[in-house]
Amino acid sequence: MNRRTRALIAALALAAVPGTAAAADGSAINSGDTAWMLVATALVMLMLPGLALFYGGLVRRKNVLSTIMHSFFGLALVSVVWVLIGFSIAFAPDATGTGLFGGLTYLGFMNVGMTPAQGSTIPFILFAAFQLMFAAITPALITGAFAERKRFASFVIFTVLWSVLVYSPIAHWVWASDGWLYKLGALDFAGGTVVHASSGLSALIVALLIGRRVVNGDRMEPHDIPMTVLGAGLLWFGWFGFNAGSALSAGGLAANALLVTNTAAAAATITWVLAAYLHKGKVSVAGAACGAVAGLVAITPASGFVTAGGSLLIGFVAGGLCYSATLLRERIKVDDALDVFAVHGVGGVFGALATGVLATTAINVFPGLIDGKPEQVGTQLIAVAATVAYAVVATFVIVKVVDGLLGIRVPERDEELGLDLATHGEVAYT
Repeated sequence: MNRRTRALIAALALAAVPGTAAAADGSAINSGDTAWMLVATALVMLMLPGLALFYGGLVRRKNVLSTIMHSFFGLALVSVVWVLIGFSIAFAPDATGTGLFGGLTYLGFMNVGMTPAQGSTIPFILFAAFQLMFAAITPALITGAFAERKRFASFVIFTVLWSVLVYSPIAHWVWASDGWLYKLGALDFAGGTVVHASSGLSALIVALLIGRRVVNGDRMEPHDIPMTVLGAGLLWFGWFGFNAGSALSAGGLAANALLVTNTAAAAATITWVLAAYLHKGKVSVAGAACGAVAGLVAITPASGFVTAGGSLLIGFVAGGLCYSATLLRERIKVDDALDVFAVHGVGGVFGALATGVLATTAINVFPGLIDGKPEQVGTQLIAVAATVAYAVVATFVIVKVVDGLLGIRVPERDEELGLDLATHGEVAYT
């Protein structure tokens, strides 16, 4: 997020109270900004069914419903958790002075009202709803790593614990005015570290701990590539709200974020398809969909800081880099079923670091390496390292706890039958 946005978050956190028509400084709701943020919030919510289709098409047909359910039910779970406690941990003022997590000011959405905070032009409750959609999609990304083999009850407990103990604290570090990475000057416009690096590295840990899928002669190939492409299209569409909405207003910064989002996605699509063609001699449709998502991931932290030219560079590199990461994953035989680490982990880390290089005052007030502030790269490295280290350790502990309580993996006979029938008693196709 840019400094203007982050200052707004600070004001929202410190000054929001329900029931009045204007903030103490006389600022009032701007209908244009509010309308845009309502649309942006809905666009990000649309990414959940988009992700469900994207992931659903990539699994075997006997597991498509279970895979879709992870995204759909996950939205419901996190929506409740966010209102109860998640938003407060992420954005309430830190009562401890550590910069690690927020207090209980907004527990149960207390003090989250319809009034614009000081310096704000949108209702505080709308800001909270927009952030809810980020919180919902982040653990849903991880589900691609354990697709086709995780107990549903274990998925539920894992999602709740990960959202509260991993996502919300990292969001506070980076986006709250008293978060320690915010104070350090880390730049993350829309979630390169908070969303993608955290979920991508967590996915790798889950895949390592849960183990490889049972094959028994099955062809481990996508069962419905058109479904995957449709999902990727919905993700691309929803990502305009994800990135441009992070400007928190309808203006030039949002317009730039929208443009660079589309540009990076397009560039990464081209390079992923080209890399796959040079490697395998085929023009992969599924690869085009994955390439688009890789570009969207990589531009996310930079979308409020770079020009169209910078986004082209980010997209072109991300497509080839993330494709190479899938090859590495195959070589080391980690069954990250839907390549969450390769796309979101690698793409998110690369995008965060590229932000430190390519951020320019032509777009925002924060310079990176190319504008004469080389130390910004070091700050980005610290943010990435802290996010990755915490996500890895916390996810390892959460998986071990859930496994000890419920067992993390379905019985082998259920896995062979398929989770659609074994867990849900339904089939996607008759």
